[in-house]
Amino acid sequence: MEKPEQPVRRPWIVGVSGASGTPYAASVIRALLAAGESVDLVVSRAARLTILDETGIAFRDAHWRADLAQWLGTAADALEDVRYWPAGDFAAGPSSGSYPAKGMLVVPATTGAVAGIALGLSKDLLQRVASVTLKERRPLVVCVREAPLNGVTLKHLVELDAQGAVVLPASPGFYAGGSTVRELVDFVAGRVLDAVGVPHTLYRRWEGELGGAARAAERPA
Repeated sequence: MEKPEQPVRRPWIVGVSGASGTPYAASVIRALLAAGESVDLVVSRAARLTILDETGIAFRDAHWRADLAQWLGTAADALEDVRYWPAGDFAAGPSSGSYPAKGMLVVPATTGAVAGIALGLSKDLLQRVASVTLKERRPLVVCVREAPLNGVTLKHLVELDAQGAVVLPASPGFYAGGSTVRELVDFVAGRVLDAVGVPHTLYRRWEGELGGAARAAERPA
């Protein structure tokens, strides 16, 4: 008797660049896993320094699962649907258009990553995967985290938009009633997931009624 074919794993690729804002990436990854999605993770070399600086966690290739579990605040055995690819591995699965990915979320994105993706430089695996995502016409969300933005970066963002990417600044909205840093981070992460149609409950949605944020803030936790 033939065994039934296993469904093809089609992950969302999360690229973490070196911009400040690693909590945004952590929130996106947690929410993807909570939604039952598979995740392929690419962490740039610069992002490792940012993770260490913002969280005190050393993200290491050889111990990525334990380090990721610490970063996300979860158990290592809860990460079975995560696959990690080192940033220098240009032979990694996602570097090819034949790899069955759903799309890519670059969060947070540095202006350097924005430039590299817009110009097709492929200086590391993160940029290469983003270029593959664009050429295969898959969803690409670039969550840029920088302020202010100069003219060169603005031109690169316009170019990314022209190529079909979603340019999503890490800009939290306050109408959802967020009053803590975590809530504001989750708002941005939720908007990233909204851009690719992944369900979540990270923030309170606008329902067309004024005063909702104030009432949400008054409710007991």
